[in-house]
Amino acid sequence: MPSEKKISSAQDCISFMQAGCELKKVRPNSRIYNRFFTLDPDLQALRWEPSKKDLDKAKLDISAIKEIRLGKNTETFRNNGLADQICEDCAFSILHGENYESLDLVAHSADVANIWVSGLRYLVSRSKQPLDFMEDNQNTPRILWLKTMFEAADVDGNGIMLEDTAVDLIKQLNPTLKESKIRLKFKEIQKSKEKLTTRVTEEEFCEAFCELCTRPEVYFLLVQISKNKEYLDANDLMLFLEAEQGVAHITEDVCSDIIRRYELSEEGRQKGFLAIDGFTQYLLSPECDIFDPEHKSVVQDMTQPLSHYYISTSHHTCLTEDQGQGPAADLHGYVRALQMGCRSLELDVIEGPEDEPVLRGGRSPAPGAAAAHLSFRSVLEVINKFAFATSEYPLILCLGVRCSLPQQKVMVQHLRTVFGDQLYTEAPLPSESYLPSLEKLKRRILVEGKKLPADSQGSDGEVTDDEEEDEEAERPTGRMQLCRELSDLVSLCQAAQRGDSELAMRGQNAWEVCSFSESGASRLASECPEDLVSHNKRFLSRVRPSAARADSSNLNPQDFWNCGCQLVAMNFQTPGPRMDLHTGWFLQNGGCGYVLRPSVMRDEVSYFRADTKGAVPGASPLALRLKVISGQHFPKPRGACAKGDVIDPYVCVEIHGLPADRAEQRTRTVQDNSDNPIFDETFEFQVNLPELAAVRFVVLDDDYIGDEFIGQYTIPFECLQPGYRHVPLRSFVGDVLEHATLFVHVAITNRSGGGGARAPKRSLSARMGKKVREDTALRNVGLKTVDDVFKTAVHPLREAIDMRENMQNAIVSIKELCGLPPIASLKQCLLTLSSRLITSDNTPSVFLVMKDSFPYLEPVGAIPEVQKKMLAAYDLMIQESRFLIEMAESVHEKIVQCQKAGMEFHEELHNLGAKEGLKGRKLSKASESFAWNITVLKGQGDLLKNAKNEALENMKQIQLACLSCGLSKTPSSSAEAKGKRSLEAIEEKESSEENGKL
Repeated sequence: MPSEKKISSAQDCISFMQAGCELKKVRPNSRIYNRFFTLDPDLQALRWEPSKKDLDKAKLDISAIKEIRLGKNTETFRNNGLADQICEDCAFSILHGENYESLDLVAHSADVANIWVSGLRYLVSRSKQPLDFMEDNQNTPRILWLKTMFEAADVDGNGIMLEDTAVDLIKQLNPTLKESKIRLKFKEIQKSKEKLTTRVTEEEFCEAFCELCTRPEVYFLLVQISKNKEYLDANDLMLFLEAEQGVAHITEDVCSDIIRRYELSEEGRQKGFLAIDGFTQYLLSPECDIFDPEHKSVVQDMTQPLSHYYISTSHHTCLTEDQGQGPAADLHGYVRALQMGCRSLELDVIEGPEDEPVLRGGRSPAPGAAAAHLSFRSVLEVINKFAFATSEYPLILCLGVRCSLPQQKVMVQHLRTVFGDQLYTEAPLPSESYLPSLEKLKRRILVEGKKLPADSQGSDGEVTDDEEEDEEAERPTGRMQLCRELSDLVSLCQAAQRGDSELAMRGQNAWEVCSFSESGASRLASECPEDLVSHNKRFLSRVRPSAARADSSNLNPQDFWNCGCQLVAMNFQTPGPRMDLHTGWFLQNGGCGYVLRPSVMRDEVSYFRADTKGAVPGASPLALRLKVISGQHFPKPRGACAKGDVIDPYVCVEIHGLPADRAEQRTRTVQDNSDNPIFDETFEFQVNLPELAAVRFVVLDDDYIGDEFIGQYTIPFECLQPGYRHVPLRSFVGDVLEHATLFVHVAITNRSGGGGARAPKRSLSARMGKKVREDTALRNVGLKTVDDVFKTAVHPLREAIDMRENMQNAIVSIKELCGLPPIASLKQCLLTLSSRLITSDNTPSVFLVMKDSFPYLEPVGAIPEVQKKMLAAYDLMIQESRFLIEMAESVHEKIVQCQKAGMEFHEELHNLGAKEGLKGRKLSKASESFAWNITVLKGQGDLLKNAKNEALENMKQIQLACLSCGLSKTPSSSAEAKGKRSLEAIEEKESSEENGKL
């Protein structure tokens, strides 16, 4: 912080500005000057020095200020050659005068920038009575509430209480605070007043509470969204939830209910306002968690074949620690795995005493000691108890059988007795090319294992004996005896012969599971990734950790998920980054243990390479803009030794996914602060396949001894909620750390292109245009009849991309003119725009006019050039959106027709290639190009459909924003009715699309 005193009110901001500080002044000519800025004592003007101007001219009157913008959001910043070296969070601009000239400044930290922005906004909003704020500060809703709480606890009514009582009261109001910190704050306050006493006055109590319990970053946010008040009303909260948090269908009643639930003062609840403490509680509540609550239930299509899902899979399930050092086996390993949503358990069964089979696992016993094994029956009983406690979808039991035929028969008896009708033993039909759906297999238990050949004679027979170690050791495969009854229990998950590089070429039944060692799967992923992806469209693949992992360490599951492998086995007993990734990944879809794979990995004809270094054909890259704002209540690293409670935290943000998406960024280190370190750093990431990506937040100690890990949280990209969110940190073993959170801002844009020479200075999302066009170009198949069909799609594809890019460019342009970043919503844009279109007598200079159900803005009389420029940009946005809405259906139909015509060649592609003399590598290349083109056509068709839906929604939101901002011509009921009819017309366009063509 710039000062020892924490910013907790407008008065603190004003005092800081009056003391002054050095800021960098940015000019359009790529020059930057250091200047010392101060606020006049009478709060009427801002001054800076040194300056070549006279002292009376090196100033800016507060009354001349029109707007204050945070970030690099003016033409000066966008055109300055050094802008890339300026931190976005440290920059701010003061727009002044009738022509909205800008004074562009850079602070040495985001904290200082926020103080100036908040203070100036406060002054501008109260310019008519600037001298009254000092007096008002003592009567804010918060101070009045604190005085009420103090008086209630002051039983003697003397206006003073014992320090112990004051400490207990503050802890009651904020349980996260440590007693030692509260007592230290009282001592600091009393020392500053040169008094030593164990009693606390009302003023000292209020001062201590405000300094201890005010998070500056939350205060700055509150002031910003409350239009420079120090509390929110229901309307402020509604705009915040709609425009910033992305909450749909929000009403004033819902906001009033939030205020009633979170506001701490009785007065606030009655009058309907949310002060800083209630707002902080709301932001920390589950309602503002980063994880989308929709994904806490099953939300994906569960009618797809079993092979179309990633499946949470356990390796050496019976272990609770590593296999070399931990105990031999433990039933708790199965309980824990099932409670974590695991849907595939391993049971390695060996010969046991007294004709009872047992499970193998763990380290060997000491010489002379009896081996401690779990009985097969006891494990089944535990599994039966917890099988469907967390998920009702099928549970796969992977049996590794190393026992005699008599004990195999005992296994069958136990399986049938314990599970009964839950066992799925229905034989698959030879004609079936896909496995049954998850819906059909609900609450069923599938046995995975060896199966006797269909043509084998007798009750028993031999099968191959190939463990996962075989492939790595390259030792010959043996044979083992298998009883018919156990074989008959294996239905949909029959263990296939050991997998090899010819997996895609040999005939395999849909119900056969290929099992790979880690090294074998890695080799396939490296040498023929497209073949492995294609194989996994219909067949299940199991990947086991290397036998060399004697410490039960985990493989990186992402490497194999990228190739579509469904059953990637993990050592649940071994915590760490890779287990964090697995646990976080399966949080989505209600934690049911099944996650639907991306469509490009499921469609029969599609092109996808797991090792892609760029965009996925047919998919639109997303830009993730993530601001790490602050941390709260970080614990000391658990393994740290010989160190006090003070830590130096920093945050790493990791993106996991395709090789092209993998990235890592870190914040600066904050010295000696575990309670509320402020980071204020923004990162941008490009994500080419969001369905396969996850974000991991890791908090580490930069000054550690023995252990640096503080906490982490891993979340699937699809589960991120936009806006201001708290991230609940977890410990190294996955437990929730009480009160330990990160405060972040999340923004995701689907901007697929940008034009103009200034594109590199906009944002990551605006730099994708050229690459996207390369990744959507159709390829030459090498077969004339097929290529002629695909050529008919070249023009519609170009039209589709142009329409989407033109609309997005127009939207970005209006946002830039409004001083907003590309991540801002159109509602935010209209709110900003409307404030500039209000004249001095508080009447709008433009009015909303609906033309053919589209919201145009028409000026009333002459308007300044600045407003003309903004209206021209607005009109262009409406025109481009309208053009897309009206043309999308016909262009989409052309793309779909070309896709259908191309698919007619799918079955005969190899025959056509043979007739044209293509074979070997050339024939494979032709098939690959064909799949690429189909994928591009399907993807671009979907993107155009989504763009039309987005444009229709934008038109609705613009009209609603205009009506709420008072830009309608008359606030009469007839105007409202007309607005309603226009909205209904827009909705009719959307419903017609749902009912048919687009």
